[in-house]
Amino acid sequence: MKRHLISAADLTRDDAVLILDTAEEMARVADRPIKKLPTLRGRTVVNLFFEDSTRTRISFEAAAKRLSADVINFSAKGSSVSKGESLKDTALTLEAMGADAVVIRHHDSGAPHRLATSGWIGGSVVNAGDGTHEHPTQALLDAFTMRRRLVGADAGVGQDLSGRRITVVGDILHSRVARSNVHLLTTLGAEVTLVAPPTLVPIGVEQWPCEVSYDLDAVVAKSDAVMMLRVQRERMNAAFFPTEREYARRYGLDGDRMARMPEHAIVMHPGPMNRGMEITAQVADSPRCTAVEQVTNGVSIRMAVLYLLLGGNEPALTAGNGTSMRTEESK
Repeated sequence: MKRHLISAADLTRDDAVLILDTAEEMARVADRPIKKLPTLRGRTVVNLFFEDSTRTRISFEAAAKRLSADVINFSAKGSSVSKGESLKDTALTLEAMGADAVVIRHHDSGAPHRLATSGWIGGSVVNAGDGTHEHPTQALLDAFTMRRRLVGADAGVGQDLSGRRITVVGDILHSRVARSNVHLLTTLGAEVTLVAPPTLVPIGVEQWPCEVSYDLDAVVAKSDAVMMLRVQRERMNAAFFPTEREYARRYGLDGDRMARMPEHAIVMHPGPMNRGMEITAQVADSPRCTAVEQVTNGVSIRMAVLYLLLGGNEPALTAGNGTSMRTEESK
């Protein structure tokens, strides 16, 4: 593992499989009565969030605490940032406090890269979503969920997603999740197809390692996983489609479309969902929908990322001599 996790494009196949395999070990901790490892005791992880977030912030906090790290939650609202403090001065403050890792979500694309390369802080930087650029840990938890569902939890260890056909549907233009998933899933050997109205397809998408379609019905029947993206109204400043009803009719996933998917295929959504627009309640509440499972898997993935960045590359739950690592439960 490198020192930072800024982009899914920075990960090799071996890097990605290592994270997925480590997350599989971390998932076993969640099945224990006491869900803690002492691995990062004495380390400090700062959650530096300049944008509102529920799932990602709480997920990173839970992951760090399960690894026994000290966690500082920093929200831009109510902080000196609202008084005009710059990212540099905020970073220097965190460095002075001894932050070993900074998990940053920022409304500007490129902010995590700036933080990681500026020399302002000495710890690791993890990108928790920057503007419309990337969200690498979301892509990792999506891949982890796919591997568990399509290959199997135990059978999937050491495996990638070669030959799997993944369809990503919706607001590709504003989606950092779509960008990270295209990079990561193709690195893992999957075939990715993007489906969206022409107005919600980014300029230069032909350079991305994926296919593009404007017809959901043409690709849904041959997909192993269909990932629905939220229409990000808060990032839209123009009319990208005629009406919500028209969007739902052409690009929403309903019971009829889900019925045309292969029997083993799954439905994914990074959340939060606009029920009735990109996904109907029938599909969202179906056993084939992994939205809640993705949240659970997010904690395991983020535990794996923090462990590998701050703890080392040895197996998470077994020491080098084959004996089990001490957990909080065995103390």
